[in-house]
Amino acid sequence: MRSEQEVINAVDKYADMVKHVCFYHLKNNTDAEDVFQNVFLKYMLHDKPFNDEEHEKAWILRVTINSCKDFLDDFFRRNKVPLEVLNEIAAEVPEEHREVLEAVLSLPAKYKDVIYLHYYEKYSAVEIGKILGKKENTVYSLLSRGRKILKEKLGGDENGW
Repeated sequence: MRSEQEVINAVDKYADMVKHVCFYHLKNNTDAEDVFQNVFLKYMLHDKPFNDEEHEKAWILRVTINSCKDFLDDFFRRNKVPLEVLNEIAAEVPEEHREVLEAVLSLPAKYKDVIYLHYYEKYSAVEIGKILGKKENTVYSLLSRGRKILKEKLGGDENGW
C-alpha cells in the first residue's frame, strides 16, 4: 500500500486528467466523482513500483478508462439516462466548443478513447497503443475512423474539420 503522501502527490498531479477522462466517458459529474475516487483508491492499494512518471501516468489512465467502462457496464447504470447531462455540458463548455465536444462524446468508446488521448493528452499512437493494449496500426486506424465520423458529424470539408 502506498503512503498518504504518495497518494496526495498523485492526486495533485493527475486529478484534472482523471476528471476529464471520467467526464468524457460518463458524461456527468456525480458518476465521474465516484470513479475518480475509485481510481485513486486503486492507486493507493497498488503496491508495485512504477518505472518512471510516464509509467505511473499511463497506469492511472488505463485504470481510469477501465473503471469508467466497468461503471458503464453496470446494468442499472447502463439503462438509465440522467436528465441533467445536457445542462452540465452546456454550463461547463464554452459555446464555440460545444458542438465538437458533443460530437466527441457521441463517438463509440473505442474511437473516443484514442481521440481523447491523442488530441487532449497529446499521446502518440505508439503510446496510446501501450496504454490501451492495442497495436500501433490499430490506433492509427481508430484515429482515422474517429476523425472521419467527427468530420461527418461536424460537416467538415477536405481541408480539415
